[in-house]
Amino acid sequence: MSVTRWVSGSSGVQDGPWSARTLVGRLAPAARAALLRAGVRRTYRSGDVLMHEGLLETHVVVLENALAKVTALLPKGRHALIAIRVSGDLVGEMSALNNLPRSATVTACRPSTIRMIGRDSFRTFLRDHADAAIEVAGMVAERLRAANRRRVDFASYPAKVRIARALAEIGASHGHRTPEGIAVDLEITQSELATLCGTADITVHKALHDLREAKLIDTLYRGFIIRDPEALRTTAKLTPQ
Repeated sequence: MSVTRWVSGSSGVQDGPWSARTLVGRLAPAARAALLRAGVRRTYRSGDVLMHEGLLETHVVVLENALAKVTALLPKGRHALIAIRVSGDLVGEMSALNNLPRSATVTACRPSTIRMIGRDSFRTFLRDHADAAIEVAGMVAERLRAANRRRVDFASYPAKVRIARALAEIGASHGHRTPEGIAVDLEITQSELATLCGTADITVHKALHDLREAKLIDTLYRGFIIRDPEALRTTAKLTPQ
């Protein structure tokens, strides 16, 4: 399990840290404070939708103290899990930059506080803070790289390996240590996990059963626990940590 570095909110606009993996965590203190000041603070309950796929709206959202999942609608009413976003992440930047409808829905996974920033204010911020604009470009590039890697995984690995990879990577990015293992407190349905891995629901059900039988994971109502992270990474054909 990699160690996540945290950056404290020294600007006084927020009462907590952000992971250095996130956009807000990467910004210099002055740029961080300017970005958060540009937004209107709003709160949401778990299950509330922050952004709706298909709507023509151009504001961006900074997840100030939040956890959210990004999904896209598939035929027959299924939803594809695209990504998980955490405190410090930016969402909605594509519509703000290209003025096209939302490409996905963003839903709060727990009570969350966000900063909503209008398109003009966001663009002014990028013009005034060149280093921040470079970080935003880097963030978009990283998300494109992750999407490309997922396509390669679809062609390179069988379904069970792809499912193990998804669980291991979600655990590394969003899990926390407990006496039982690495706990992930995310309400991800088996159907959403299936779409993330490009497989059928029944295949996910069987793979999770096999991983439980091997004592690599335990599944919970709202998440899962990785009992043996290194063994799961071996199953996932990922390099040891």
